Parts: sequence; structure tokens; C-alpha cells
Amino acid sequence: MASELDRPVFSVYPEGVKAIWQLQEAKARFSEVVERALKGEPQLVLRRGKKAVVVLDWETYARLTGEEASVLEALRPPKTLPNEEVEALFQRQKTGFREVDF
Repeated sequence: MASELDRPVFSVYPEGVKAIWQLQEAKARFSEVVERALKGEPQLVLRRGKKAVVVLDWETYARLTGEEASVLEALRPPKTLPNEEVEALFQRQKTGFREVDF
């Protein structure tokens, strides 16, 4: 019996996609979907016959979204300010009173 994967849904796969899965088949064989994605093969999942999601390996996702840089930023320790600068941020403004006409 042929699986859903063996029956192409499109005559030409979308660029970069190595496999197309119906949602039920992807759920049943999720480990295989992930393994293929980890090998650098994007996996397209269809829901009700329409393109729904693509499973990608992290490196590809990070490259496409620029997430790589933000992950590195998140891992860096926060910048600390010298005490003078911190005190200046919280220093009360000493302004005179204003006259108010009633």
C-alpha cells in the first residue's frame, strides 16, 4: 500500500522542499519528519491539502530569520553601567516652582 508520501501532491515541489506530508502521516511519522529536517531537507506538511507548515533544522531557520545573532545576544551577560550613570538616571530634577494663574 502506498503511503501519502509516495503520492506527490504537486507536480513540482516548492523550491527547497524535499518531502511533502499530509498532516496525519506527518503526525504518525513525526520522528522521521524531524530526522529528515535535521539532515537539511525541509519538510512541507499539508493540512486539508493546502500548504500549512515547513519543518526546518535550527541552522536553516536561524539563517533565514536572523535568529542566530539574537540567540548570541541573549546569552551575553547584560551590560553594566558605572554607578555615576545609574545615579544620573534616577536623579531628581531640581527645578523651581512655576506660577499658576487661577
